[in-house]
Amino acid sequence: MKRRVVVTGMAGISPIGADWKGVSDALRCGRSAIECVDALGEIESMTTRLGAPITDFQIPDAYPRKRIRSMGRVSLLATRATELALADAGLLGDPMLGGGRVGISYGSTSGSPPAIAVYADAIGNRRTLRGIRATDYVQFMSHTVAANLAQFFEIRGRIVTTCSACTSGSQGIGYGYESIAFGRQDVMITGGAEEFHPIDAAVFDVMYATSTRNDEPKSSPRPFDRDRDGLVVGEGAATLVLEALDHARARGARIHAEVVGYGTNCDGRHITNPDREGMAAVMRLALDDASLSAAQIGYVGAHGTATEAGDIAESLAMQDVFGERIPTSSLKSYIGHTLGACGALESWMTIEMQREGWFAPTLNLDHPDLRCGRLDYLVGAPRQIESEYVMKNNFAFGGVNTSLVFRRTEPASGSIGA
Repeated sequence: MKRRVVVTGMAGISPIGADWKGVSDALRCGRSAIECVDALGEIESMTTRLGAPITDFQIPDAYPRKRIRSMGRVSLLATRATELALADAGLLGDPMLGGGRVGISYGSTSGSPPAIAVYADAIGNRRTLRGIRATDYVQFMSHTVAANLAQFFEIRGRIVTTCSACTSGSQGIGYGYESIAFGRQDVMITGGAEEFHPIDAAVFDVMYATSTRNDEPKSSPRPFDRDRDGLVVGEGAATLVLEALDHARARGARIHAEVVGYGTNCDGRHITNPDREGMAAVMRLALDDASLSAAQIGYVGAHGTATEAGDIAESLAMQDVFGERIPTSSLKSYIGHTLGACGALESWMTIEMQREGWFAPTLNLDHPDLRCGRLDYLVGAPRQIESEYVMKNNFAFGGVNTSLVFRRTEPASGSIGA
């Protein structure tokens, strides 16, 4: 029998804020974090100048150098988000963390790009090992975030390292949920992170998938809009502390939400092109796992990258599953595409909005593309929606699809029914 899994701690660091108040204010007033980034213009043939970097992130003075010298920016962002989430859960510094029943399920698209560049320059250009530090590889290895979190917080349970591009964060949450649901762990530190670097913009720029509205950054990206011209890359990190319901109740923990469903699958058709059938199938997997009908979902948090193929396939897949009634919006219109962090950042924000009974609209969605699915697109102002269940979807290159379903708890007490 599956154990019920709840969220007892949440925190995130995003381009629009590092706490819920700041993020909520930005979402409510429609404040975009997109800006022109000078560093992108220094790269020959790069067409986009747009990004959503975090401009005010500082490494806490209390972090000992011995523990952070193996961390690039991506791991530092994840560490800070996790520290705040553990504090929110009442578990920061708890001996439980090292007891073997607390694990990690966390990911990023890659390791820290500047550390990758050190190796590329030394070996590829200068043909030498001089200048390479012993910690450079640890900073750019694919599982750097999860490994660094484990050593920083002295976690001794299982470690699941999700490195699946834009589904890294949502798979982190999903596999953490399964680890608890099937009794392997009592608590899981889950989420995803990404640091802003020109290499990430370049990946999409060479595919002609980035926005080039360089003279009007706040007008892009435009998910589901007929005048969209591509995505904008952002950065950030978010951590959800998941816990078995009985374990949380036993220690009197506050409960933010319940994770009731998770689905992940692979299209198996094309390495980059999104697949409508695979997307619809993963939503149905999550609904089946939650034992819910499509009619019980009150809102779907879209992946919504503002690419033509992605927007059309995703919205048609939502229409296939939910019909034309489902309210939906894309938070990437505020923070850009945060890649390995997006599933975690958007889940955190979606849960907070669900608890408060409102959802943010998609920015810049002035004229929905008629080729997209016929859905209830949220536009203009935030909308009041009281919903017990919401879904959060994310999709990645390689045909990787994920869907999470969250159940709302009572905002006043954080209690959860039978």
